[in-house]
Amino acid sequence: MSRNFGAVIIGDEILSGKRQDKHFARIAELLVGRGLRLSWVEYLGDDRERLAATFRRTMAAGDVVFSCGGIGNTPDDHTRQAVAAALGVGLELHPEGFEELKVRFAGEEITDQRRQLTTFPAGVKIIPNPFNRIPGFMVNDHYFVPGFPQMAHPMIEWALDTFYRDQFKAVDGMVEKAFLLTGPTAYESALLDLMERIVKDYPTLRLFSLPSLVGKERRHLELGVEGSPELVDKAMEEIRIEVESRRINWVWRT
Repeated sequence: MSRNFGAVIIGDEILSGKRQDKHFARIAELLVGRGLRLSWVEYLGDDRERLAATFRRTMAAGDVVFSCGGIGNTPDDHTRQAVAAALGVGLELHPEGFEELKVRFAGEEITDQRRQLTTFPAGVKIIPNPFNRIPGFMVNDHYFVPGFPQMAHPMIEWALDTFYRDQFKAVDGMVEKAFLLTGPTAYESALLDLMERIVKDYPTLRLFSLPSLVGKERRHLELGVEGSPELVDKAMEEIRIEVESRRINWVWRT
């Protein structure tokens, strides 16, 4: 059964515009490279109650979720506490995480502040961090990783390859084709019946429609499908016949 994949990207600095998000595009790329897609993404600030409510909801939904940011030990990091609240458990020093911490700070004092780096919600498992050995944690198909892309992205890739290989789909066999439609009736609402028919008749294909505007004027409508080559060709031929019958101009999107 196909799973839904989501992402939660956390940080006041992203919502304020002080930093640009670098997670969304990379997570989408990691999924697409395995024949998968993001179903949704949410951006949240450093608000513990809102984070806890979000994780309660996403865990109840049964989605696979990658959460980036907020797992450090500074006062503005709330993810660990929010997850504990969502699970209804306390925080505790994770024994395996602590072993990783001792390797990371070999020969140095493990202060209480450093111990907080591997103080996680009770019952979770750790996610290895190849960058600096300070782990993230996982529970209920949710993967909590740091906000630093150089740490987070290899950790997400590890989770995908370790736990979801059965979800991977062949990428080489997938194609995407589209028409650019122009004319007075080349707009989405006028073609809804056609789109709905294609979706119904070809449930394994992904249909997309992308209008393009120049100022306030419609430039064209990009209409196409993605999936197995033989079904894509068949669906595109049906679309071509229909748009020609409606006297809509078309060219292949290059």
